[in-house]
Amino acid sequence: MTTATRLTATQPGAAPPGTTQPAAAVPTASLPTAAAPTAAMPPATLPALIARQAEQQPDALAVTDGATVLTYRELLDAAGRLAAVLAARGIGPGSAVGLLCARSTRLVVAQLAIWRAGGHVLPLDPAYPRPRIAEMTSDAGARLVLGDKALLAEAGLTEEQTLVLTEQGTDETGPVAPDAADPAAPALVFYTSGSTGRAKGVLVPHGAVTDLVTAPDAIAVGPRDRVLFHSAVTFDASTFELWAPLARGAAVAVSPADRPTAEELVRDVERFGVTTLMLTSALFHHLAARQSRIFGVLRTLAVGGEVLAPEHAGAVLRAFPWLELVNVYGPTEATTFTTLHRVTQADCTGPIPIGRPFGGARVLVLDEQLAPVPAGTVGELWIAGERLALGYLNRPEMTAERFRELPGTGRAYRSGDLVRQLPDGTLEFHGRTDDQVKVRGFRIEPGEIEHALLQLPEVAEAVVVVRRAGQADAALTACLVLAEGATPAVETLRDRLAERLPAHLVPTAWTVLDALPLTTSGKADRRALATAGATLDGAVADAIAPHPATAGTLSPIQQVVAEAWSRALERPITDPAADFLAEGGHSLLAMWVVDDLCQDLGVDLSLADFLAHPTVARQAELLEQALRDADDPGGPEEPDGPVGPGGHDRPEGAR
Repeated sequence: MTTATRLTATQPGAAPPGTTQPAAAVPTASLPTAAAPTAAMPPATLPALIARQAEQQPDALAVTDGATVLTYRELLDAAGRLAAVLAARGIGPGSAVGLLCARSTRLVVAQLAIWRAGGHVLPLDPAYPRPRIAEMTSDAGARLVLGDKALLAEAGLTEEQTLVLTEQGTDETGPVAPDAADPAAPALVFYTSGSTGRAKGVLVPHGAVTDLVTAPDAIAVGPRDRVLFHSAVTFDASTFELWAPLARGAAVAVSPADRPTAEELVRDVERFGVTTLMLTSALFHHLAARQSRIFGVLRTLAVGGEVLAPEHAGAVLRAFPWLELVNVYGPTEATTFTTLHRVTQADCTGPIPIGRPFGGARVLVLDEQLAPVPAGTVGELWIAGERLALGYLNRPEMTAERFRELPGTGRAYRSGDLVRQLPDGTLEFHGRTDDQVKVRGFRIEPGEIEHALLQLPEVAEAVVVVRRAGQADAALTACLVLAEGATPAVETLRDRLAERLPAHLVPTAWTVLDALPLTTSGKADRRALATAGATLDGAVADAIAPHPATAGTLSPIQQVVAEAWSRALERPITDPAADFLAEGGHSLLAMWVVDDLCQDLGVDLSLADFLAHPTVARQAELLEQALRDADDPGGPEEPDGPVGPGGHDRPEGAR
């Protein structure tokens, strides 16, 4: 008989199980308070929803990462034991708890345990630089950080600050009360790019998440479904991927790869029997252009983050007419998705609508005087209803600016997105009212990057724009005026920025100017910079290039790597010392290259390894080792068999 791996935690100097420690004072003045809701909040919290499923189908599969399997009863029990440890450490209502953990079943258990203890979750990305993690944990007032031992150490966190998740089970502590949370209390704090140079924390309450995952007119997920959890836990799409299936009795299939390639996503979908998947628009366009077999396995595919290209949507629907393709839209401040639209072939002849609100969300399209605009007229989208965040942590002025009381409506969020209401009531996206941009699904405030660039002594002026916005090769571009006498290499600037900012905020293209072009009002002309070629209104603009394209001599395996790079970057690469990121590459282009190399050579190469060894020469060494391993008859055994599609049975060999 198979048994689930028990999850518990270890902490040097922690109080023994079953004992309590006085809870340190938790500052609550900085937490935004919710205005009186315009309608009753959903009656349940997330732990209560899971407890309900555990009562109804205790032995059904809840979550698996292919190695560890938990039923609903086992998930609830494991979270209860960990919640008891957290409660003994003084975690309770108002406590922020950081979570720095690889995607796994224990990450799911940890989130649920934090909620059962009454705290709220601060998701942390292992790929973030140390200063970013330190800034987030400090700003959120995190009492504790749960996570994997190696990741906690790498982040520079001390033993006193952390609690190490383990897989060595114990029954020393019994389950705590099934629900110590409050529907109006925070469940999650997601940090998004901030225009002032500081990331801002969005506090999402339990009631908002329960409305998202239980709305009857939302994306249909039922007990026979499996949803793939592959997004970064810091990306709000993970809220849907994890808690929509668990609230509805379905199963979560965890993609264990740190940064899954397109081929690894396909394999996960196939081996776990995934029926429902969420993709960013950029990744969907990539898979559609390559006619991926992933679409043939799915029943429902949700796509969001950027504008959905009609040509790609139409091609997928023609090839896979049974697929339910859903275009989703929503900011983090309104809990992941606000509107959705089920795409048909008829939609693919022009811009695809973002749809109508669902569940407890409501929308208004207003002019600058906050008056409703006529149907067919472009206006700004305001969002109201039950899925609104509580506001921005420690930012009362910003909260007051973006979350306002509207006469006859109540509390509403000013999205900054321009939309038009079509005759049938659906909404069509028409851009932004400000400089905020979307690149590969990430919401980016250029001001945050510009602020970081101006901290570098070599930089006198900086403007960040997106060139080729909405296209697969969209480039976050830093346009710089250098300090007098400065001649920095791009690697120096990029590396210094990467020490402060997450990878998605580090520009992939760099341009140096004699002077920034200005508008008639004297401000930097962002439109000119975004559409610029080699010259800007008489100012000389040169791309900072780290390597001559024709330098060096390539070995045969290096030639294979360089050719794959050249196809992705659309220019010749012949230098073994060339750096993929410095040459303008990014994570999505890297995914294309990894897929090409694996297919051309018949080996496996992870996206994480590709990005950790970003030169032609280093990647060639990795591939040579992979080829030697493939020829070794004593290599690793085949992985355990797949989870049977459509059912909730355990995979063979799983613990």
